[in-house]
Amino acid sequence: MSSPLRIWHPFTNSVMDPAPIEIERAEGVWLYAKDGRRIIDAVSSWWVNVHGHANPRIAAAIAEQARKMEHVILAGFTHEPAEELASRLGKWVAPELTHLFFSDDGSTAVEVALKLAVQHFSNLGLGEKREIVALEHGYHGDTAGAMSVSDDSPFTEPFRAMRYKVHRVHSAYCYRCPVGLRRESCHIECVTQLETLLAEREDKIAAVIVEPLLQAAGGMVVHPVEFLQKVRARCTAHDIFLIADEVLTGFGRTGKMFACDLAGVVPDLMCLSKGITGGFLPLGVTLCNDRVESAFRSENRQHTFYHGHSYTGNALACAAANASLKIFDEEPVFDRIATIAKLNSERLSQLKEFSQVGDVRQIGTIGAIELRAEDAGYLSAMRPKLYGFFLERGVLLRPLGNVVYVLPPYVISPDELNHVYDVIVEAVQTLF
Repeated sequence: MSSPLRIWHPFTNSVMDPAPIEIERAEGVWLYAKDGRRIIDAVSSWWVNVHGHANPRIAAAIAEQARKMEHVILAGFTHEPAEELASRLGKWVAPELTHLFFSDDGSTAVEVALKLAVQHFSNLGLGEKREIVALEHGYHGDTAGAMSVSDDSPFTEPFRAMRYKVHRVHSAYCYRCPVGLRRESCHIECVTQLETLLAEREDKIAAVIVEPLLQAAGGMVVHPVEFLQKVRARCTAHDIFLIADEVLTGFGRTGKMFACDLAGVVPDLMCLSKGITGGFLPLGVTLCNDRVESAFRSENRQHTFYHGHSYTGNALACAAANASLKIFDEEPVFDRIATIAKLNSERLSQLKEFSQVGDVRQIGTIGAIELRAEDAGYLSAMRPKLYGFFLERGVLLRPLGNVVYVLPPYVISPDELNHVYDVIVEAVQTLF
């Protein structure tokens, strides 16, 4: 008899990292391990859970849909959960965003947006207008196109030959300002590099892609709203599409339903995933405006968007997403979000006074602490020390190198969230 297959865990070094913890069940913010431990999920299980684990309303919606139909091909067919989701999302997104395309996850939502932008101009006979601009410190996923628009990092280094060339411009990383200014007195000069590039290559560039207001995997870098506003204005001035990757920031994480809402900005294309199903099932959505879609409305078959996934618009995932959006409609979700944001602000202001802390950042439900480190970055030696320390105290936090962040499900109580911060304070005082 052959030996059992061994699971290859993501973002895990099987030699250097601890053995995986087996979780038997989860409820609310708590994970219950087979060995009896109880662990607070303070990162929403990679940023996907919004209403708490095992939410009964979402679980019931999936079960009900499973008894009717689990999946049907979306090419040439449609179904009620997908149509309902289009209607429900339409109530939350800007009215200028009029079309949506389903896919599987955040990476594929980004791939769809990039391809739509490039093919739009190709369909119009402007095939030379195909270049993409992305930001320093950006991360957009692990598929080839998404890796290409992501910045150089340990995630992408082995795949240099697989990544296509993009233009890379400054991000608004105020703590490590790329133009050497201070936020208190600057006028968002970091956007000048983008302005110059767009003016020089407007006839070649199809789109600019950004993570609006928050670059997550790049270190939880929070941008001033003015940066996104200026990016939008420059894209408009040069007839270049703006793609907003709201895979993380969507569904309330920043305090509004979408980060673009905070800046009063409407992108040409928007990518959604992670929290869309409440953390139950994978689903990606790419939205676009009429102008983007209009170039595909043609009697020329070659103008069709020949892209799709086997599980595009999966009925179970759509049912989960509909149930999650009903919770936003019917429960005080934004009151919960406001409570988390207030507590984040209070605790981060205290942590800022520690000498070991270089910077604290917050946007809505997300709080981040950048620790001073000579080896700053994702591979900082601080990371495994911090990760193990937190788990020993029953808290799941996955530091981005020397950056510790808190990103909990919205059902976390003030006492639970204070406990998470108490453990972080203990780590800062004990380890460094």
